[in-house]
Amino acid sequence: MVKLNKIYTRKGDGGSTGLVDGSRVSKANPRMGAIGDVDEANSAIGVAMLHLPDGQHKAMLAAIQNELFDLGADLATPGEDFTPSEMVLRITPDQVARLEREIDAMNEGLEPLRSFILPGGGAASAHLHLARAIVRRAERAAVAAGAEARLNPQALAYINRLSDHLFVLARLIARDAGGDTLWQPGATRG
Repeated sequence: MVKLNKIYTRKGDGGSTGLVDGSRVSKANPRMGAIGDVDEANSAIGVAMLHLPDGQHKAMLAAIQNELFDLGADLATPGEDFTPSEMVLRITPDQVARLEREIDAMNEGLEPLRSFILPGGGAASAHLHLARAIVRRAERAAVAAGAEARLNPQALAYINRLSDHLFVLARLIARDAGGDTLWQPGATRG
């Protein structure tokens, strides 16, 4: 259990931050960029949830928000052993598989895509598209961090699948608000 009595420590004033194993890295380290982007994605999901009624979709997102903290801890844990334990948080294949099951279930009720879609479709859908774009950035940052230090492959799979999950959920919610806004290539050319 995490217990924080004091929010500031002054340890990072020189531009470094601590990892789970106690080592310190620059706040500009690619690993920290990925962790920051995951945190931003989590915040964007929180904003999207403000526009959803209580129910299954909101519950899925609440579970994802919790898992994004697990993902941040995973990314902040150096090492080559990606086995989770009581003291080490690692993203697992079961978490990735659950996202896939949810994606498949949500996608069953949607029309196949005929075009790329424009982010929108109501407030909740638009916020989910923003969260999806941030997750994609977090994925790029995690891949860059993984080029410097080995990361849990399941963490990378999870973040890849999460952007798909948010995309499908945004489409599902947009359907109930009138449907996707389809991209019309070259529509504004003279």
